[in-house]
Amino acid sequence: MLPLLTVLTVRGAKDLLTDLRRRRSDAKINRRPCDILTTQGFTTAQWKDVCVGDVLRIHKDEVIPADLLLLCSTEPHSLCYVETADIDGETNLKFRQALNITHIELTSGQTEELLLPFDGVVWCEEPNGHLYSFRGELHWKGQCHLLDPEHILLRGTVLRNTDTVYGLALYTGSDSKILRNCGSLKVKKTRVERFLNKVVVTIVLSLLTVALLLAVGCGLFEHLISPNIEVLSAIKGNATAAYRGFLTFWGYIILLSPAMPISLYITFELVHIVHCLLIGWDIEMYWEENDRPAQARTTSLNEELGQVGHLLSDKTGTLTQNRLLFRQCCIAGQIYGDITTKSKQLDLSWNRFSCGGLCFSDQRLVERLRERSCLESREFFTALALCHTVMSEWKDGLPRYQAASPDEEALVCAARELGWVFLSRTRDSLTVSELGFTRHYHLLALIDFSSKRRRMSVLVRTPEGELKLYCKGADIVILERLRKDSLHQESTELALEVFAQNCLRTLCVAVRHVSEAQWTDWSHTLSEAATATVHRETMLEELHEHMEKELTMLGVTAIEDRLQEGVPETISSLRRAGVKVWVLTGDKTETAVNVGYACKLMDPDTRLLQGEELRQLLQSPTPDICFHKDKESLIWNTEKSGKAAIVVAGFELAELIKTPEMGARFVSLSNQCQSVLCCRVTPGQKAEVVELVKKYSSSITMAIGDGANDVNMIKTAHIGVGLCGVEGGQAVQNADFALAQFSFLRRLLLVHGRWSYRRICSFLRYFLYKTSCFALVHIWYSLYNGFSAQPMYESWFIALYTTTYTSLPVQCLGFFEQDMSAESSLRWPEAYSAGQRNEFLNPLILLATLFYSIYTSIILFFLPVGVLQCTDVDYQTLAVTVEMSAIFSVTTEMILETKFWTKYNLATVLLSQVLFFLSTVILHSPRLFTAFPHDYVFIGASLNAFANPVVWLVVFLTTCAAVLPSITVRALNVVLTNPNKHKIHSSEEPVVLQSWFRRGVPQRRSSYAMSQGKGFGKLMSLGTGPLSAAPPLDGKLAKDTVRADSPQIAQAEAANGVTSNEKNSGNVRDAVTLNKTEQTYGSLSLVVSD
Repeated sequence: MLPLLTVLTVRGAKDLLTDLRRRRSDAKINRRPCDILTTQGFTTAQWKDVCVGDVLRIHKDEVIPADLLLLCSTEPHSLCYVETADIDGETNLKFRQALNITHIELTSGQTEELLLPFDGVVWCEEPNGHLYSFRGELHWKGQCHLLDPEHILLRGTVLRNTDTVYGLALYTGSDSKILRNCGSLKVKKTRVERFLNKVVVTIVLSLLTVALLLAVGCGLFEHLISPNIEVLSAIKGNATAAYRGFLTFWGYIILLSPAMPISLYITFELVHIVHCLLIGWDIEMYWEENDRPAQARTTSLNEELGQVGHLLSDKTGTLTQNRLLFRQCCIAGQIYGDITTKSKQLDLSWNRFSCGGLCFSDQRLVERLRERSCLESREFFTALALCHTVMSEWKDGLPRYQAASPDEEALVCAARELGWVFLSRTRDSLTVSELGFTRHYHLLALIDFSSKRRRMSVLVRTPEGELKLYCKGADIVILERLRKDSLHQESTELALEVFAQNCLRTLCVAVRHVSEAQWTDWSHTLSEAATATVHRETMLEELHEHMEKELTMLGVTAIEDRLQEGVPETISSLRRAGVKVWVLTGDKTETAVNVGYACKLMDPDTRLLQGEELRQLLQSPTPDICFHKDKESLIWNTEKSGKAAIVVAGFELAELIKTPEMGARFVSLSNQCQSVLCCRVTPGQKAEVVELVKKYSSSITMAIGDGANDVNMIKTAHIGVGLCGVEGGQAVQNADFALAQFSFLRRLLLVHGRWSYRRICSFLRYFLYKTSCFALVHIWYSLYNGFSAQPMYESWFIALYTTTYTSLPVQCLGFFEQDMSAESSLRWPEAYSAGQRNEFLNPLILLATLFYSIYTSIILFFLPVGVLQCTDVDYQTLAVTVEMSAIFSVTTEMILETKFWTKYNLATVLLSQVLFFLSTVILHSPRLFTAFPHDYVFIGASLNAFANPVVWLVVFLTTCAAVLPSITVRALNVVLTNPNKHKIHSSEEPVVLQSWFRRGVPQRRSSYAMSQGKGFGKLMSLGTGPLSAAPPLDGKLAKDTVRADSPQIAQAEAANGVTSNEKNSGNVRDAVTLNKTEQTYGSLSLVVSD
C-alpha cells in the first residue's frame, strides 16, 4: 500500500499545484479595476463585481470587462475605436458607434448626470459564443431601437483613440461571448500513459491469475504429496490443504509484486519533471528580447511532443508579427527597392513629417520625386495619399494613422515618408502635403472596398479643377478594367511575377480622368439609385462598374507581411517531418493564402482547392478521394499526384462539422494535401476543427496561438502551446507549453519531443523488462519447492533490487538518452516520423519485451540450477548466484540499450554495482545476524559465493545467455540493413538542381487587396466621422516596360538566360550548386548534399 499511496500523493500534489496556478491567474483577472455607476456617481470596483444592467465607464487603453451596449462616447457622433487582438487576432482598429437616440440624449449635458436616470430596457438573445452576430432591441422613452454588432463592445477588446465611453453591461463573467468560446478545462492524458495503464492492469491481472494457479498447485501438493513425506507431514501440522493454499496465494502476491510496476509511476513522473526542466533550461529556446525561456506548464505530455501529426496554428501574432512593411514598387516600368541586398537607409531629413520606420531602400525614387522629373511617380503617390479610408490624429506635431487594415496603414505611412503626407479629411475634402506644399482635394465620391469588389476608388477634384478617379485593387480586377491602349501593362505583369516570387503582397493602382459631363450624369444617376427602394444594391454596383473602367495603370506596390523570425524554416522542417500544418484564422481568405505562400506552408505551384471545386471533391462518389482532376477529361483522377492545399471558410466548416460523413471525407482529403487554411473562423470553430481532426484521424494534435481567441483550441487539442505575444497572456495561461517565438516549436518537437518520446519508450520497456525477469524467477523456483512461496532471493535483495540496485541507471536512461544529437535531429527531421507511427512502444514491441523478460527469467534460474545441482553448493549460495546473474544481466542490457553516454550514466552503472556488492557483504555479516537473527539469515553466504570460481563462471555464462537474444537482434539489424539507404551518394562533379517557378493561380499576387476589411467609407460618406488623417494601406505597381536596370529583373533574366524575345515567358529558373558534406551518424558515414 505504501508505494500506491506514494504514487497517489505525488500525482495529487502535482495536480493541486497546477490548479492553484490557474486559480491565481483567474483571480488576477477578476481583481482588475473598473468604474461602475452608483447613486453616488462612478465608483471603482472589480471585474468580478460587474452585474448585468450596470453602467460602466471605460477610459482609453483599458480592457472592456464585460459585453457592453455602447451608450455614448466622448468622440463626435459617439464613435469609438477598439482593438480586437484578444478576440480575433487582428491588431487593426474596429469602430463602434452608439445609437443616435442615446448619443443625442446622453451627450446633451453632463453625461454622468444624464446616465443616473437612464431606464432603458434591452431585449437580447441568450448568452452564446457568436462573436460576429448580435440581435437585440433597446426600449427607451416609448421607442424601440434595433441593436446590431456595431453597437456592442465585447469583453477582452481594448479601447483605443477614444478618451471615454459609457456602456450598459449585457453579458458578464462566463456569459460573455469570449468566455463562451474558451471551452471547459480538459484533463489530458498521453497516448503512452493510456497504453501503459492498460499494460499495468493486464500485468496485475496476469500475476493474480498466476498466483491463484500457484496457490492451487500448493493445495494439490499439500493434499496429494505432503502426506507421503514424513518431514513435510510434520511441518504441515493441523492446517488443511485449502488453508495452506490460501496463505500461499498471498505469499506469491508479495513475491510477484515487483512485477506489478507500481513504483514505475513514481519514476515516470520524475522523468517527466526532468524533461520539463530540460525544456526550460534550453538556451536555444530563450528569447532575450522579452526575457522569456520556454516553459512546460504541464508535466505529463512530454512524450506526445514526439508524436504530433497535426499542427493547428493561429496566424496573426503566431506566424506573423502584425508588422507590414512597404518594400518595393514599380512605377513607369521601373522597379524601385531591392530586398535581395542590404542597402543604406534613405535620407529623409528633408521631410519634416517623417516618423521613421520605412524599410524601403532606393534613393533613385526619392531623387526623382524631389526633382519632379517623373510625372507618373508623383501621380502614383498622390493616389496612395488619397485612395484610402484612413483616420488620423496628431501627436507631437506628427500625423498618426489608424486604418481598417494594417495593409492600408503601411501604404499611407510609406507615402508620408516619401513626401506625400495625408494631413486631414472632412466629409467632402482631403488635405495632403505634397513635398511640403499643402493641397486640398474636393472629395466627390468614395466607393468603398468590399470582398466582392476587391478594389476601392475615390473621385476627387484637384486644386487645378480636374476630375480624377483613383482606384486600387487586386491585379486581376484592375487589369481587366484598363484602357486598351494602356501603357506598361506587360511590364506590370512581369513585375507582379517578380514580386510574387518574393511572396510580397501586391496591389495595382490606376487613375481615370473624368469629364464634367460624365460626372454630372453619373452623380445624378447615383442620387436616384441611392434613394431607390427596389434593387438598390444592384443599381449601385452597375454605377460603380461604369465609373471604374477605362483606367490608366499607374503602378504596383509590394508589401511584406513580416513573418516571425524563422517561421518559413520551421514550417518547412515540420512538413518534412510529416506534420500536417493547418492554419486557423479569423482573417480574410486572401490574407491567409498570402501568408501561406510566404511561410512555406505551400509551394509556389501549389493548387488551391476551395469553393465549389472542394465541394465537388467531398461529394464525389469515389470512396478514395484524390484532389487531382484531369482538365481535359474533367474526370477525377485517383492515380496522378500533385501539390494541393485546401482553403475553406468558416461557413463551409460549419457544414462539414454538422455532417459526419463530410467531415470524415474532409479530413481524409486533407491528409493528401500539403496544408489546410481555415479562414474567417470563430474561436469556437477553431476548437471544433481540432475535434474534427481528433475524431477522424488517429494522429496527435497540437494547437498553437497567442490570444484569447485561441484558448478553446489550445484546450481542445492533445497538446496546447501558447505564445508570449502582444495579444495578452490568456493563451499562455491555458497552454501546456509556453514559447516566446513560433520558430522555437521546431526545436520543441524535433529535438525535445523526439528525445522525450524515445527516452520514455526506452525507459518503460527496460523498466518492465528488469522487474518482470526478476520476479518471474519465483515461478520457476516454485516447481522445486512444492509451491510453498519460498523466495528465490534473500529478502533484503528483493527490497533493494528496484530501489537501489537498478533504479539509478534506468532513470539516467530516461533523462539523457538520445540516438541523435540536437543538430542532427534538426538536420534530418524525417527521423521524427518514427514517433508518429508509434514505432517504439506498441503492443507488438511490448509483447516482445515481455517474452524477452520471460526468457531471461528462465535463464536466470535454470542455468545456475542446472550447473550447481551437481555440486555441493547450498541454497544460499545458489540464491547469491542468481542475484548476481540478475544484476549483471539487467546491467548489460542497460549498457546495450544506452546509445548516448554521459558521466551520469557511467557513474550510476558503476555505483549500482558497487552498492550491490557492498550491501550484500554487509547484510550477510555475522554481526547483523547476531543482533537480528530473524532478519539476517544469510550468514557469510556472499563471501562464500564470491570465493567460488564456479559461481563466477556460472554468473558469466548466465549473463551471456540472458542477453544473447538482444545482441543477436542488434547484430542482425546491422547486417541485414541496407547501408545504401543511409547514404546519399554524389558524384565528384557538383550536382545542379533546377527548379522552374510557375505562377499558379493569378489571384495570389493581389491577395493583399482582398485581405482588407470593410473600411470607414460609410462613416465618411455620411459625414459622421471626425476630422482625421490616415495611415497608408497599399503598395502599387509600375508601368509599361520594366527597364533593364531594374535589379531584380536583371537578376532573373541573367539566371534564366532569357533573351529579349523570351522575357514574356514568365519562367524563372534557379540554379543551386550542391556541395558535398560529410556527417558521422553512429557508425554510419552519411554523405549528404546541402
